[in-house]
This record gives sequence, structure tokens and C-alpha cells, in this order.
Amino acid sequence: MTGHARPRPAIWVAGFIALLLFAGFCALGVWQVERRAWKLDLIRQVAARSQAAPVAPPEPARWPAITASRDAYRRIRVSGVFAHDRTTLVRAATALGSGYWVMTPLRTAQGFDVLVNRGYISPEQRGAYARPTGPVTVTGYLRITEPGGGFLRRNDPATDNWYSRDVAAIAGARGLGRTAPYFIDADKVGDGAPVGGQTVIAFPNNHLVYMLTWFGLAAMTVIGFVVFVRHDRRRDKR
Repeated sequence: MTGHARPRPAIWVAGFIALLLFAGFCALGVWQVERRAWKLDLIRQVAARSQAAPVAPPEPARWPAITASRDAYRRIRVSGVFAHDRTTLVRAATALGSGYWVMTPLRTAQGFDVLVNRGYISPEQRGAYARPTGPVTVTGYLRITEPGGGFLRRNDPATDNWYSRDVAAIAGARGLGRTAPYFIDADKVGDGAPVGGQTVIAFPNNHLVYMLTWFGLAAMTVIGFVVFVRHDRRRDKR
């Protein structure tokens, strides 16, 4: 054989496949870089909101503009009177065990209702938890509604079984009037039930691992193709 051997068809096919894989893995790696930057920025924003001084709750004019990225976990403080007769118990799984969230409407001084998650109660405490009367002031976190239900379990207003804090559905089932589209996770107050202050602020951030995985697969694709070409050339020389 004289001159340079022409590449075998198998090498062309392998090269084309390797190029597609390399481009795909790199695209996924870049996507994870962007997702990681977004997640880190979100974490910084939520940390700033959750540690800031409480502000007044968003009033009706602002409700259409409320979003999770801009408003979730904002510290707010609101005054009003609880409507205990319209309380809804929502299934809860917490560090304290399985039980219920006590979701009670607060009729605010501004003239609208807002659902307040007063905290956790155990199944044994369903009929024995504090129900303060008269004007109260609630401080806590603004939370975004949780429509539909929980994992594999749908809310069922007809049987009063609730698995998520679906503001619109609860307001409709309890016959509430003008109700904020968010709810408030109340801070802990006193030592009795309900036990407030159970908000968990945590965002999974595995994007660095995913990023390294995709870029690593891209590098392995190149290495694998080089090994394949060298092996093919050695076989050709033999």
C-alpha cells in the first residue's frame, strides 16, 4: 500500500455519531451552566427577601403581578381577625411528624381575606388547638398557592380532604369573598398548637454535578473516537 490510506467508511460513520454526541453533550452542559446561574441567583434573591424586615401584604391591585420568582418567601406582616369557622385542615408531613396544616382565613383591615397557615397540629390535636379571638397581627412568609393536590392525591373539596394548600379551591369551598391568591406561613407563636414557624426554605442545586457529567461525557466521546481510529489504523497496518 502506498501513500496515505483512505479512512474506512466505518470511521466516517463513527465520526459522524461522535460529533452528534459531542455536540449534544456540550449543549446539555451549557444548559446546566445557565440553570446553575439561574438557581444561584434565585437562592440569593430568596435569602434576601426571607431575611428582610416584614412589609405589608400585597393588596388587590398587585395580585395579578405576583410570581414565585419575585415574591415567594417575602416577609410580610398583616393585621385582622381570624374566621375560625372557615378553617381548613390540610394534610402535612413535617419534621414533627404527619398531621395537618391549620389554614384559617384572616379578614384583614384592608378589606380582603388572606389564608394563613397557622402551623402544624397532630391528628390528636384536631379539636384542641388555640383559636385566638379579636384583632391579631400575623408575621410570616408569603407563599405561592399549591393548586391541585399532593403527590398522587388530588384535593377533594366534596369530602373535605385536602392534600395541598390550594388557595382558590379552599376559598371557594369555604365561601370566602375577595381572597388573596397567596397564603402566609405564620411564624411560631407561643408553645402550644398549632406550631408555626415550620417553613423550610431549601432549593436543590445539583446543576454543578449535572454540568460536570455532561461535559465529562463529551470528553469521553472524543477519547472514545480517538481510540477507535487508532485501533482501526493498527488493524489496517496489520
